[in-house]
Amino acid sequence: MSETTPARTRYAPSPTGRTHLGNLRTALFAWLWARHTGGQFILRIEDTDRERLVEGAQNELMDALRWLGLDWDEGPDKANGTRYVQSNNLARYTEIAQTLISSGRAYYCDCTPERLEIVRRTQQARGQKPRYDNHCRSRALSAGENRVIRFAMPESGDTVVHDLLRGAIRFENADQGDPIIVKSDGFPTYHLASVIDDHDMGITHIIRADEWLPSTPIHTNLYAALSWQTPIFVHLPLVTDYERRKIKKRSDADQSAEYAEYAEMLRVATLRQRGYLPQAVFNFLAFLGWHPGSTDEIMTREEIAARFSLDRLSTSPGVFDVDRLNWFNQQHMKRLSAAELASLALPYLREAYPNAPQLNDGVWLEALMNAVRDELTAVGEVAESARFALATPDSFTPEAAAALHSEAAALAIKALLEALPQAEQLTHAEAETVLKGLRDHLKQSHNLGGKQILPPIRAALTGTTGGAHLTDILALISVSEAQARLRTALTHIATA
Repeated sequence: MSETTPARTRYAPSPTGRTHLGNLRTALFAWLWARHTGGQFILRIEDTDRERLVEGAQNELMDALRWLGLDWDEGPDKANGTRYVQSNNLARYTEIAQTLISSGRAYYCDCTPERLEIVRRTQQARGQKPRYDNHCRSRALSAGENRVIRFAMPESGDTVVHDLLRGAIRFENADQGDPIIVKSDGFPTYHLASVIDDHDMGITHIIRADEWLPSTPIHTNLYAALSWQTPIFVHLPLVTDYERRKIKKRSDADQSAEYAEYAEMLRVATLRQRGYLPQAVFNFLAFLGWHPGSTDEIMTREEIAARFSLDRLSTSPGVFDVDRLNWFNQQHMKRLSAAELASLALPYLREAYPNAPQLNDGVWLEALMNAVRDELTAVGEVAESARFALATPDSFTPEAAAALHSEAAALAIKALLEALPQAEQLTHAEAETVLKGLRDHLKQSHNLGGKQILPPIRAALTGTTGGAHLTDILALISVSEAQARLRTALTHIATA
């Protein structure tokens, strides 16, 4: 199939856990291929593993897709939506399972877990690969309680799986065993349900994680047994941690606090809470296993979709790099206007400073964004970065205390108190003029340079030695507030 032929792709998650970036990268690549070819992207909920369903997981993953901008053309909330939730389609799966039984390609099995465990241990003792021994294939059992349906795989020769990224892959049929396709509760397994749905929905490209590659011989043989066209398989490498291992779940007891925080950054809900931009996460994920064939990196959804191609997907695992994610987010924040950034920051600021009247002043708020934006990794950090402008410091950091104890500290602070005009608020230009005049005066009168003058003034006004430019600080707080903070600092110096 060429790039000019519209593709039908799907994202088919199981609502059995929290939504994370590894899942969404699969969805993103499927979405990109559909959009690049002018085709359709389908969302299907695979909820047949009833024991592992997590309440609210389906809504969470749908919200995550919307947040990332991955819109779907067909799905549970669209026309004929029940079709796209597998638990609603049991009659169809039963129909096909019976067709396979009638044709001799499937059969009932009553093997108990105890027997299967004995078979497994015996095979391991013999150095054999564990697999079902096809015990019930020739027993001609009928339906009954606690009986499953198994698919009769070829027992000799090999099955060739054609994968777009990896080429032809051969699997020995003798290693496969006959897999369960319908469980004893009547629900299909992934093998049967996904094959039926992909056929019925006209899926042309199955883009999924390579952990499904070992199961693909089963799916290939199911398509053949049903005389159905096999879709194109694209198996994506996993997203791994910085040591190229499968990322541990956050609940793993043996992980360090540092690793737990690292794993937490994979959760979409965490990124949203911390104020990461969806367009930045999209951009980051697209480059986690794909490249555009150029040095371009900061791109919009539309630009990526226009240049996307499956032949530029990598066959190597994608390493989840938090620093790189932060870089993408910072680059996309730089593209925002001050007004756009203020709109995103305002909820965080109102939560932290609910009684701050300045937050109702749009011009002041944009000036604040321009002052702090360069130090932000994510929008959620704005409450701390903007603290100097919205809350009077109640203490001094050790570095700030040291600056206040410097030889020139009291002199510089007193000089600024004298230099501040009788005004309610300084403009940026006025603040710059005051500070320049202060530096010139103390240079001439006491031979003091900026490195001696400015750090104690910053410490007095903010309680820290880092953050926004001093001119921005002086312009964003009122003159009376600046005077009060300077006097508090002088008291601290006198009593230290």
